[in-house]
Amino acid sequence: MPLDSTLDTAAPAAPAPAPPATRTEARERAARHRRFTVLGARVLVLALFLGLWEVCARTEVIDPFNFSQPSRIWSQIWQWITHGTAQGSLGEQIAYTLYEALTGWVIGVVGGVLLGIALGRIRFLADVLGPYIKVLNAIPRIVLAPIFLIWFGLGPASKVASAVVLVFFPVFFNAFQGAREVDRNLVANARILGADNRRVTLQVVIPAATTWIFTSLHVSFGFALIGAIVGEYIGATKGLGLLVAAAQGTFNAAGVYAAMTILAVVALLTEGVLTFAEKRLFRWKPADAGDGR
Repeated sequence: MPLDSTLDTAAPAAPAPAPPATRTEARERAARHRRFTVLGARVLVLALFLGLWEVCARTEVIDPFNFSQPSRIWSQIWQWITHGTAQGSLGEQIAYTLYEALTGWVIGVVGGVLLGIALGRIRFLADVLGPYIKVLNAIPRIVLAPIFLIWFGLGPASKVASAVVLVFFPVFFNAFQGAREVDRNLVANARILGADNRRVTLQVVIPAATTWIFTSLHVSFGFALIGAIVGEYIGATKGLGLLVAAAQGTFNAAGVYAAMTILAVVALLTEGVLTFAEKRLFRWKPADAGDGR
């Protein structure tokens, strides 16, 4: 067979693999494109929902007195921003609710983490206190708000207490589970190296449980806001919950939705801060394959 025909029938050479830098840039471009696509889809869904709501209210498919409409809600928010509320400026109401929620959140998180780690590490303590914690967790904690109002009055203390009892339990159970799920080999190796119980707890158990604890922080701050709002709704002198109660008392549906919208924005901003802090603390963790990050 001629040499030329042999060369012609030979398989084509495989293309050279792309350099790592090119593959990394391609992945980054794909991730950026996905983030923009997701953001655009979210904005589109929100715009469609608000537009449909506005059209249905204007055409009286739904009762605008009961359901209000986005334009009225925005007008109410703008009025509060420019002229204030009956209880004072809008910023003062937001700050008051945030103070109560943040204070209750911090107390609940600290108490939940400390007790969760303690019971996770000390089995005797868990056996003694476990039934009582389960009983307290079974109580609908939101009904404690009127009791706290009687105990602590109309001031922020009753709202802080409501926030604490809502925050404590999810944080406690996550911290407890995180302490129980620590790799026993890590604990055994630390003890072989001479670490006592205090060092094992501080240098092995708590770092290993941090992921569990941070998972509960996202949910627990929402509970703190709920506790503060419910306490203000029942009885208060300031706060977003009082705005909701006042708007409901005057059959102002736009005011109710406006206060809820402001509360949602505050919750989203706080969630963003928590997510940013978590990413900074856990930069060493690889992103999940399906999260698009």
